[in-house]
Amino acid sequence: MRMGVFLYVAIVLGSWVCAYLLGLLNGALYIPTDTDTLERMIEAADLKQGDVLVDIGSGDGRLVIAAARKGIEAKGYEINPFLVWLARRKIRKEGLETLASIAWRDFWSADLSRYSVVTVFGIGHIMKRFERKLDAELAPGSRVICNLFALPNWKGEKRNGIFLYKKPG
Repeated sequence: MRMGVFLYVAIVLGSWVCAYLLGLLNGALYIPTDTDTLERMIEAADLKQGDVLVDIGSGDGRLVIAAARKGIEAKGYEINPFLVWLARRKIRKEGLETLASIAWRDFWSADLSRYSVVTVFGIGHIMKRFERKLDAELAPGSRVICNLFALPNWKGEKRNGIFLYKKPG
C-alpha cells in the first residue's frame, strides 16, 4: 500500500515538473502581474460588451477575473497545473464561472480566432513566433495587449511598459 501511494505521488509530482519545464521552453516563468499593471492592461484593452478576451499564460487568473468582473467573457491558457487549480478556485470563489475559465493547456495549440482581445505577459524569445500565430488566427480589428515585451513587427503604441496593437485589415 505504501508503495502505491509513493508511486502515485511520484507520478503527480513528475507530471507537474514536466509541465513546468514545458512552460519554460514554450513560454515564460510565472511572474504575477502587479495590480497597477493589471489595471492599465484592462484599461488599454478598451473592453466592450461582446468582446471575448483570452489571456495567454494566465497564471493565477487575475487578468481573466478582472475582465469577467466587467462582464466580459474571458478565458486563460496556463500550462502550470497548480496555477490552473488556483485560478479555477478563485473564479469559483467569486462566482464568475459563467464568464471566466482557465484551460490547462499549451496555448500554442489553441485556436485564438474567436477572441477579440488577447493579453500576454510573454518573454522576448517567444514574441516573434507568437506574432505569427496572431497574424494567422486573429480577425482584423482584434486588440492585443502585451505586458513588457513587444511584438517585433506589428505597429502599435507603448504606454508605461504596455504595448497596444490592433490587427490591421
